[in-house]
Amino acid sequence: MVALDIDGTLVDHEGVLPERLRRTVRRIAMAGVPVILTTGRSWHATRPVFEELELPPGPAISSNGAVTVQFPPFELLTAATFDPSEVIEKVLREHPSAALAAEVVGTGYRVTRAFPDGELLGDIEVVTADELAGDDVSRIVVRDPDASEHEFIALAERLGLHGVSYSVGWSAWLDIAPAGVNKATGLAGVVDALGFTASDVLAMGDGRNDIEMLRWAGRGVALGDACAEVQAAADDVTGCFADGGTVAELERWFGRASSRPAEQLRVAVG
Repeated sequence: MVALDIDGTLVDHEGVLPERLRRTVRRIAMAGVPVILTTGRSWHATRPVFEELELPPGPAISSNGAVTVQFPPFELLTAATFDPSEVIEKVLREHPSAALAAEVVGTGYRVTRAFPDGELLGDIEVVTADELAGDDVSRIVVRDPDASEHEFIALAERLGLHGVSYSVGWSAWLDIAPAGVNKATGLAGVVDALGFTASDVLAMGDGRNDIEMLRWAGRGVALGDACAEVQAAADDVTGCFADGGTVAELERWFGRASSRPAEQLRVAVG
């Protein structure tokens, strides 16, 4: 089976899914190979990509492994949550200018202040930090467009976070999730439910939140755009996204035609 990150792996930083890549992924899925979207996006932002790929009904993993849904029709399968109050207090003490967001699964976000346009999709409700801290959440997003990626790496280290998982994105974006929850744990549950094992999985990604998944999968492949830390976690590195790196890796194992039976496709990377 195939597990694919979305941003930087399936779509570019403008959110555009190349047509050749769309056709390749759809062909693989239609041949009977499970294709699982495994993303840091909320489900609300994952659904348009699922629909654009025209994937058959099946599971999708969002919020860095904290949320798993079945679609279509929508069914929430799992949602790992935690009490964010301590995390929120620590973040605002260390970085008072940060904007915070908590996902409302399937709907949008509750935020303490506005995020840059286009970064969060769905219904956005502005609340106080105390209100945000009052309910268990699947994740907390920490954002400051005036800070750098390296400042946020340092922030995460200063926070000394315990009882949660976290990952820093390409920009000043910090995802904080329940302890032990990441893309690999979410994917492991889906893989087991479908009757596969880690050795059957080809996983691809380009971000720090993909590291655990790339290490866990039977074949973990980083995009050429990924930083050194992500590439080091992978079994192999394909080309950059703009150069068709995702397509090249998929066609390496599943070819350009759909003539091979689904069972052959399934075991191609096993």
